[in-house]
Order: sequence, then C-alpha cells, then structure tokens
Amino acid sequence: MPFKKQKQHQQKHSGPKAEKKKLKKQNGSTEEDERKRNPKAFAVQSAVRMAKTFHRAQDIKTKKHHVPVVDRTPLEPPPIVIVVVGPPKVGKSTLIRCLIKNFTRQKLTDICGPVTIVSGKKRRLTFMECNNDINSMIDLAKVADLVLMLIDASFGFEMETFEFLNICQVHGFPRIMGVLTHLDAFKNNKTLRKTKKNLKHRFWTEVYQGAKLFYLSGMVYGEYQNQEVKNLGRFISVMKFRPLVWQTSHPYILADRIEDLTDPERLRTDPKCDRTVSLYGYLRGTHLKNKGQVHIPGVGDFQMSDVNFLPDPCPLPGTQKKRALNEKERLLYAPMAGVGGVVYDKDAVYIDLPANHVKQLQEVRPTTELVQSLIETHVTLDAKMAASKVSLFSGSAGLDPTDIMQEGLREIHVWDAHTQTQRRKVVFTGLEEEEDDVSGSSSDEDDDGSDQENQEEEDDLSTFLKEVRDKSEKATKGSTPPVKKRKLEEMQGEEEVIAEAPAFADSEDELERGEADSEGEGEAERAGDSGHCSKESEEDSDDEEDGDEDDESMEEEIGADDSDEEEEQGKYHSGLFTFSLCSILWTFKWKEGLQQKASAAFLRHQEAAPNLRKLVYGSVVEAEDSEEEEEELGGLFRVNRPQKSKKVQADALDCSHFNPDISHNWELEEMLNSIRDCFVTGQWEEGQDAATLLKEDEELYGDFEDLETGKVHKGTTGEQDQAEVRDSEYSVKMDDEEVQKNKRLEKKRRLKERFDTEYDDGDATYFDDLKEEMQKQAELNRAEFEDMDDESRVQYEGFRPGMYVRLEISSLPCEFVTNFDPHYPVIIGGLGTSEGNVGYLQMRLKKHRWYERILKTRDPLILSLGWRRFQTIPLYHIEDHNGRHRLLKYTPQHMHCGASIWGPITPQGTGFLAVQSVSGVKANFRIAATGVVLDLDKSVTIVKKLKLIGYPYKIFQNTCFIKGMFNTVLEVAKFEGASIRTVSGVRGQIKKALSTPPGAFRATFEDRLLMSDIVFLRSWYPVSIPQLYNPVTSLLLPVGQKDSWSGMRTVGQLKHDLGVRNKPSIDSLYKPITRAPRHFNPLHIPKELQKALPFKSKPKLLQPKGKVPRDLKRASVIREPHERKVAELLRALSTVHHYKKKVAQRAHHAKHKEFLQQKEKDEEAKMKRMKDARKKLYRIMGQKDQKKQRSSLKGTPQDD
Repeated sequence: MPFKKQKQHQQKHSGPKAEKKKLKKQNGSTEEDERKRNPKAFAVQSAVRMAKTFHRAQDIKTKKHHVPVVDRTPLEPPPIVIVVVGPPKVGKSTLIRCLIKNFTRQKLTDICGPVTIVSGKKRRLTFMECNNDINSMIDLAKVADLVLMLIDASFGFEMETFEFLNICQVHGFPRIMGVLTHLDAFKNNKTLRKTKKNLKHRFWTEVYQGAKLFYLSGMVYGEYQNQEVKNLGRFISVMKFRPLVWQTSHPYILADRIEDLTDPERLRTDPKCDRTVSLYGYLRGTHLKNKGQVHIPGVGDFQMSDVNFLPDPCPLPGTQKKRALNEKERLLYAPMAGVGGVVYDKDAVYIDLPANHVKQLQEVRPTTELVQSLIETHVTLDAKMAASKVSLFSGSAGLDPTDIMQEGLREIHVWDAHTQTQRRKVVFTGLEEEEDDVSGSSSDEDDDGSDQENQEEEDDLSTFLKEVRDKSEKATKGSTPPVKKRKLEEMQGEEEVIAEAPAFADSEDELERGEADSEGEGEAERAGDSGHCSKESEEDSDDEEDGDEDDESMEEEIGADDSDEEEEQGKYHSGLFTFSLCSILWTFKWKEGLQQKASAAFLRHQEAAPNLRKLVYGSVVEAEDSEEEEEELGGLFRVNRPQKSKKVQADALDCSHFNPDISHNWELEEMLNSIRDCFVTGQWEEGQDAATLLKEDEELYGDFEDLETGKVHKGTTGEQDQAEVRDSEYSVKMDDEEVQKNKRLEKKRRLKERFDTEYDDGDATYFDDLKEEMQKQAELNRAEFEDMDDESRVQYEGFRPGMYVRLEISSLPCEFVTNFDPHYPVIIGGLGTSEGNVGYLQMRLKKHRWYERILKTRDPLILSLGWRRFQTIPLYHIEDHNGRHRLLKYTPQHMHCGASIWGPITPQGTGFLAVQSVSGVKANFRIAATGVVLDLDKSVTIVKKLKLIGYPYKIFQNTCFIKGMFNTVLEVAKFEGASIRTVSGVRGQIKKALSTPPGAFRATFEDRLLMSDIVFLRSWYPVSIPQLYNPVTSLLLPVGQKDSWSGMRTVGQLKHDLGVRNKPSIDSLYKPITRAPRHFNPLHIPKELQKALPFKSKPKLLQPKGKVPRDLKRASVIREPHERKVAELLRALSTVHHYKKKVAQRAHHAKHKEFLQQKEKDEEAKMKRMKDARKKLYRIMGQKDQKKQRSSLKGTPQDD
C-alpha cells in the first residue's frame, strides 16, 4: 500500500483567531491575567488533593534539610579518593583503566597503589582498587569519598558487597555508586530487564532509595564501551560530597610513594634493624601538626620525626577560563605503578625520562674544592703516578714507572698447601737480604696475598693507561675534525674555569645558606646511565624544556654521526687526559690564599646573628635578598625601603657588627662622585627631594589641631591654588548635588532592605539562618591566613589539607619495607592529643543479625575502632532496673548490650565493628557485631552473680545453724545481715557466726526449716576487665600472606586445634532419679479445735478393724473323685459345644456374605433393565414429539 502524505497544518494569517493570537503575543498575558479572566479554572477542585500535594511538597523540602557543617575545604582541595570495590574477577582493574583512559587519554597496564589524575579544572581524582581482603576493605572504607561498588549481574550479589556496605555504615557512609558488569552474559532481553530490576531494588534497600546504579552492558576489545565510561566519568566529575565526621576531625594521608632512608652501612651490618622511612601523599581531613603521633593501620603507632610540604606533583590547571583541559594538563600520577613525570623530594626533584631522552649534562660541583677533587677522582693517585711520564732532560724520552718497576720486581709462583692454591709471590731484587734481616717473623706471610693482588691491579692499570694515552694522542693528531676539536677545547676550558673558582664554607649551615643563595644559577645535573631518572634542584625544574633544547642544539653542533668509533674514542681519551690534569691542578690550588679565606670565614662568623624565630619554630622562611630590592649607591650606602621589605625577615644582621670593606679605593674622584648624591648637598630625584616631600606633606596634612594647646593650624596655600579650587568647586557643584542625592537615596534603599531582612520573617527560617552563619564562619576561616606565605602559615596552623606532604618516620619495623606490597593501601592517620593512650572503654554493642553465632564473653575479638584494627577481650554486660551492670555469658540474640574493653582512647560517639577473624575468606558473613563508644573511663563496675550454698545441721523453732556456706569466721562477719533463702522459698537472715565448726553461722527464718532444705545466698562479685590490646600487623606479613594474620585464639579453637575433648561435669550428666520414700507424721487436731469444727470435718472415732479370726474364715471345699470326673466331663463338653458354635457362626457369616454379593449383582441387573426400559420409552416419546412438531409446521391435522 503506497504511503499517503498527510496534509500539513496551515496557520491562520487573517481573521478573528489570528488577530487574537497577535494581540496575545503583543501584550504577553501572564498567569495573573488568566486567573482574573477565568478564576474557576484556578480554584481548588479538591481540598483533600490540595492537602496531599502541600504535605508532599513540605516532606520533600524537609528531607533536604541536614545539619549544617562549616565548610573547611581549602581553595585547592586534595584529590577525591575513589575506591573500586567488588569480589574477585568482577572487572575492577578494567574499570579503573577505562576511567583513566577516559580522563587522561593514557593507558595504564598495571594498577598498583593510588592513581591520581586531573579530571577537570577544579577537581582531581585518586583511584584505589580494593582487593578481596577484609583488612583492606576496612581501611579504605575510612578514607573513601566515593565508592564504586562493582556487582556481577550474571552471578548476583556476593557476600563481599554486603560486608563492605556494613563496614561503610559503621565508619561514616561515603557516597556509593553501584556498577553492574557482565550484562552481556544475558541472551534473553526479558531476563536482563528482570535481573536489573531485582538488583536495583535490593541495592536501594541496602544503600538508600534512589541510589545510582550504572550498567556496563558489554566489552569491546577487552574494554568497556566508551560512551558508558564517559557517562560514569561525568557523574563522578560533578558529584558533591558530604563531609564525614571522622574524616573532617582527623588528618590522614593515603600514601602514594614510600622511600627507605635508612643508612646503607647500618643495613649492611644489621639487616633486621628498624628503618627510617619517608611517606608521601596528599594531606586530607584537617590540619596536621609536626612532631605529632600517627597510626598506620596494619603497622602500629609512631611519632613523626619530620613533616615537609612539597610542590604538587599533579597540580590543577591554571585559573584562566576555558571549556576543557588541553593534553598537557591531563596529568596522571601513580608512582607505585611507575607512572608520573616529576617526583618531588625534600631537597630535590626526580624526573622520569625515557632512555632516548637522557642526555649527558654537566655535573653540579660541590662547594668545597677539596671535596670536588675527591669526588671527581675516578682513578687512584698511585694509578695516576703509574700512568705519568717523567723526562729528566728537555727532548729526552719520558720514563715510564713500569720500566723502573720491572727492574726491581720479580715474580715467583709458590704452592700454598693450606689453601691448595698457587700464589704469586713478589721478590724484590737487591733488597732480598735486607728483607730477610728485618722481617724474620712469620707475620708478613699473612699480608702477601693482598700485596700481590694490589700489585697485579697496578700493573694492569698502568699498562692500560699507557695504551689509552697512546691512542688518545693518535686520535687527537689526525682523526678528530677541527670543528669538534674546537668544541671540545671550549668545553674543557669551561670545566677548568669552574674548577678554578670553587666556593668555600666553614660549616654546614653556611653551606646550606650559600646553596640557597645560588639556587637560581645552578648548572644542570648529569643523568644516570640507566636512563630512568635524573635529579635536579626545585628551582631548575621550571627550566627543563629549555635545558633539553640547549642540549639538543649542542649535540647537533658537536655532530650527529655517532657511528664513527674512532671519533668517540678520541673524545673519550682526550677528555680523560684533560680531566686527570685538571684534578691534579685542583689538588694544589686549594692551598692558595689560605690567609684571606680564613679572615673571610672569621668575618662571616662574626656577622652571623642568632635567629630567635628558628629557635622557637624550628624552621623559618629564608629571606631572599634580590638585587632589585637592594639599591646600592657607590657600594657604600644602601637605600632603605621599608615599604618594600618583607613582613618577616629571617636571619637579619646585627647592626653592631662592622664589616670592613677594602674593595673600594676612596682616593679616586670617581668613587667620591658615586656617593655624592647620598648626602644632603647632592642632587636628588624629584620624588625624593626633601623640599618637594615637605610641600606634599603640607598639602596632604595641611590643617591640624594641636591636642595639647587646642590651637588650630591652617595650611598655607597660594592664591593661585585657592582660585583654582574655587573655580573647580563652582564647576562641579551642580553635579555633586545630583551625585549626593543619588547616594542618599541608594543608602536609604539599602538600609530599608537590611531592616526588612532582619525584622520581617518572610520565607527565612532557622535553617537558612544557621546555613548563613556557617557560611560566614567558613569565609572567616579562609580569610584568616589568606595573605600569608605557605612557610609562615605552616608554623601557625600546621599543614593544611590539600598539600602534598612528606612524612619522615623513624623506627619503622624492617618487615614493612621488605614485605611491602603496593596493592595494599598504606594510610597514615593522625591521632588527637589523647588518642595515643590506652585505657578502659565502655561501648554499646549488638550482634549482627546475619552473623550465625552468638558471641561469648572473654573470647578474643578483632575491633576496627578509629584508625586502628586491634584484638581485645570484651566483657558483655546488661544494665538491670536498679542500675547494676550484670555480666552476660553470651550476647543477646536481637538486642543491644554493653561491652567493656581495654583499648585505645577514642572519642565518644565513634562507631566500631567487630570480626572474629581476618585470616582467609570465610563462606559466611564475617562481621560479627557493630556498636558505638559510650564512655572513656572505668566508671561502670561489672558484677557477676555468685550463689553460696549451705545446709542446716541444727533446727530449732525458726532458728537454724547453717554450715558449708563459708570457711572462716571473718567471711561470716562480712555477710552479717545478708538475706538468705531456701529452695522452697522460705526467707531468712544471717545473724551471728558460730565458733565451731569454722564458717558455720546462726540464721533466722520465716518458718521452721527441715533438714532436707538447701539454703543459698545470692551475692554479686566484681569482675576485672582483661587488659589485652594486640594491634593487627597485617602489613608486616610477607607478600601473598597479608590476609593470614591470626592473633589470640578462642578456647574452642585451641581445643579443636590440639584435639582436646571437653570432659563433661558429673553433675551435668543425666542420671536416673531415685527418691527415698518419705514418712509424714499423722495429722494432730487439738480437742478445742475439734469441738468448733462441723460434724462433717470432725475426725470420726471409729474402731480400727482387727484381724479376722480363723473360725470366721470360709472353709475350702474338697471334691470327691466322682465329682471331679463329672466336672472334667462338663468342661470338655462345653469346650466342644463352644467350638461347634464358633464353626457354625463362621459358616453363617460366609453364607451371608455370598448372599449379599448375589443380592448386589441382582440389583445391578435390575437397574440395568430399568435403565434400558426408560431409554426405550424416552426414545418413543421423543419421536412422537417430533411428529407433532412437523405436523404443526405443515398445518394439516394428523392422527396418531
């Protein structure tokens, strides 16, 4: 069927409808006009519906309310920590690689440790993969800002997902986003939709209604689809984060780089010694103070020896406005994964360069000439002397030391029977006799081996240097082109200039000060042969690219043809030869001018003033005196510029110290003219002339009043000036009036607005006022230290969040370095003032509803509290109605209970979780209990119920003597007046101790006791809390075994491991109950009471029945033999009769049964015959009816 095109709608251009539309468009009708024109359309149709709508709007508005918190985020916040969590083989590493590629356009093969990237103009992200270890899950849940929870949709939820969600609920809930993977495993679209819906609603149940759940539909070439990853990245880039209480109140660092600073010599002598380690990372949370206490989860508590802030290795881009980042600003920093261009240290910068970018750079020389010569020496002095030649006469051939050595040395091969080796013994010709006379002892034989080895090395080295020198002479004569030779000579000349002017320092402080002054000048450092990294000072790092271009141009000038081996050898040998000469020159030049150097050093020592600020704060900002700020006149005077000087001047010189300057010759006329303008008689600039400045001051501060005399002084100005002022005032008078009028009106309007906002409620609420107050506090916090430089600011407020800091910690266990695994997070958590102490903690605890077993008192439990993970022994208790804390043997099943532990002091209100074991992966849910800290002291006394049992051994009316309850009279004295009771419920009281037996006492009761009664005393015994604090040191375990930490075992585990079977108590076994019969006394009723009783209740005075006399007993009948025969016959006949009767009855029953069967058959046959007759009858009647019907249709009568 051909498709028929629909007719398009044509708008009216004329007519009443078009005119109406034009009029409406011109006037622009509003909602108020519509309300006036048609009020019924806007009236309330249903009051109930309107109330529901209003209530829903208010509910939505109220749900958005939260407790306002002061925004303490710095201007440059630290990177956001994104933790990727999930079971094994769910796609965590693949997702991180795809997100990194989406943000930085780079591929990262191995995900090791934190990976920091720049995702936008104002946001950086740090990705961290959480492996399937409950230690890592607990640690990363405390520092995570965002959790990407990966779920295998083809398998469903796994236990690790729910465990991590419960960990997050305890330690402060970060933002959580679910990501469903393996969706391509579903072939049926309906099953896929149903699975998505089920997983989404279960995820909402655990997190919150409406939690974001992403779907990664499939993979293309081993990566997720670009559009889906891009959407996920956009959500991450714009997400807002709510500050968590624990994170905002404690400083913490997620370490992304670790360096071992231990002395190598100490490591060589003692490999198991404690290490000094520096940890690097972004500071998060709150401000960090130097020399404070920190805790590394999995290692322990430590004291920081030093903290420094470094330049940001992954800085945010510039502040200029632009839509997106360029390629250079898409930074990626992951030192543990081997990625990151620049690595900053305390005093240096390490730059990762590929091998093809490494160039031979000049070496920065030390400041001391003697140290220079020692460092630059690659060959020993003996080797230099061996390689040198001495010519005794001009034009004569040079003598080689080897020639002389050969004349006096001889070699003998000696077999050493002790070492079973052939040794080369040196024999000195001409000196053998002296050797024999002087060294007759056997001590010289021990040193023969070392002397021979050294001599052999010297021989080999001397011959090698000789060959090298000959080759270098040949190479310099003919093979090297003249251009290259000239370049080499220039470079050698530069090296000699550097060598001739070394700087000297008297102490390390002077050396550091000198290095700080010459930081801007520095020479480039030489790259290592490995081509991996090069070390530069921080100031030189800005000029990397320029230096690389200069090196490339230098290499191009020297020559790009590196294939010529002879040219390379010539360059190398000539450089070696000139280097050896320079080093020899340096060794003698350090002795020159010692007197002048000593005097200069003494003057520098005199000028050094004690720096009080350095003594107080430890380190100060070194003031850099630039040449622009110091204006020197003639080398003698300096112009003081107080307005240009810095607020804080560290290391200022003492004015009393005089430095005699002899560098100027003041007899010359030129020197005198250079300082002539420094005096009053000299010529000054217009802005610095005294008369001009006084005139300006008079104009500026012309009129003033003397406060002592009250006299008013008027400034004197010329008539011309007054006339000019008068004319200008008259010309702008009208304009000023208008401006002032407008200003007054604007001021009135602002005052009215302020009054309205303050006194008219309007829509403002308490919540809005609270938010405004918090905003003002946040602005005040930011403005306090805003204008201060970082070095000074750190001294006052500490290191602020967002800084990239370097922590140095000494005395770390050596296993932390040797067993370091970058896949496990290293977190440095700052501790408060009292959080480093250990004491008693009172907690509220509840067993987790998914944990299968109840917890037993005194079983060791691993708690995650604050930054720490530690093992302790808790005591569970519950508070009774009278305030008593009663010890519980087990935790309640579905109820909270109290818990007391010995552990680190943690602020009240901090949540914690408990696990029984952190080793391995259990099949069941691992989180045993959760709770919160209530109190930090030992104010709660836990008591245990104690029942003391005793037995009566003498009974009076209501008084008894009890034994077996106590052992001594002193114990009874302590319990005098205590209430006791029997098992039957009779109450009593302890009265007094008895002398014998020991421990017996007299007690009174409400009623008379029996000897079979058991008396017991209910008492309460205080229980002491076990003092066990065992930190979980999982990071110290070897690689691959970090999830197998095990601490103290429970009694049940010990019995299971040791194969010990529990012997049951004899009293606990089930035994047959044997009770002795009890005899009760007869009831005795007094006679007076019997008289008052009715006749029915009176005891009847009946005669007791005696024994029946024998004569009254019935006599036994003895039958005759004939009678016995008759009786036997009758019994036999009755037996036969009964048998016949039974047989006849059985035959009758069988006959009756046959009769019933026959009767049933006859009935069936009869019913069948009747049924057939009825069928025949009904058929005949039906035929008759049909005939009647046919005849009625024809209309003719028809007879039967």
